[in-house]
Amino acid sequence: MNRLWYLIGVLLVLAGLVHLGVLVVGGGPWEGAVSWRKPFTFGVSFGLSVLTLTWVAQSVRVRGRAILVGAFALASTVEVALITVQAWRGVPSHFNMETAVDTAIARTLAAGGGVLIAIAITMTIAAFRPNPGLTPSHRLAVRAGFATLLVAMAFGAVMIARGVVEVVTGNQQLAYTVAATLKPAHAVFMHGVLLLPALSWFVARTVPAEDLRLRLVRLATWAYVTVAVAVSALALTGVTVVDPSTASVLCAGAISGLALTALALGRIQRAKPSASPIELT
Repeated sequence: MNRLWYLIGVLLVLAGLVHLGVLVVGGGPWEGAVSWRKPFTFGVSFGLSVLTLTWVAQSVRVRGRAILVGAFALASTVEVALITVQAWRGVPSHFNMETAVDTAIARTLAAGGGVLIAIAITMTIAAFRPNPGLTPSHRLAVRAGFATLLVAMAFGAVMIARGVVEVVTGNQQLAYTVAATLKPAHAVFMHGVLLLPALSWFVARTVPAEDLRLRLVRLATWAYVTVAVAVSALALTGVTVVDPSTASVLCAGAISGLALTALALGRIQRAKPSASPIELT
């Protein structure tokens, strides 16, 4: 089934890129609750997340792994689809309770987020169980990656909760602004589960000694966490250099870009060590 999940991930990324084209050609605001930015960023981010979980889940010993990955892919597809529908309707997706249809979509998005969080928690717990089939360096990368994914999910949950509070108290428009402030914190942690295993996979193909690999992965983990915490601290204190939406795109783009570069460089290595933790299938 992995091929199906990979296909879904690629299609979500392509859907996001199509809407980037719509934004560039058709124009419109970048910031705000009604923007082509939303189907673009959600499509690419969810697509990368599906691709990532499908790959990294191979390093996790958990019952029903195919079901968990499939549920993650399905929930991600529903999220992107509903956000895209609302973008084409020209109305906000999250926190929009203006009509019965909008309310149903907003509640479905919230429920889908709950499913994603539950799966992330399950996979993280499983990642911390003993797995002698992994090298120490890759085991560290996978565990740290899932841990940072949980942090991203926590920030996402806080964003939703803050928005819902404003909606319930009658501040519909304020909900969009309040929720947006934590976007950079959510984004900077979101793709660590891709970055750290990708770096581990790269050093496994380029560094012969496992003890050196472990030190390098540990250094990369601490460097990434330090940067992510710094970005989150700025977001929490309201310090901004650019608007939150742009900051989140820059953070997610830099992290996923670095991860994809590591995977590409690992692919072109001629000499492949025998202890490669997992293959890109």
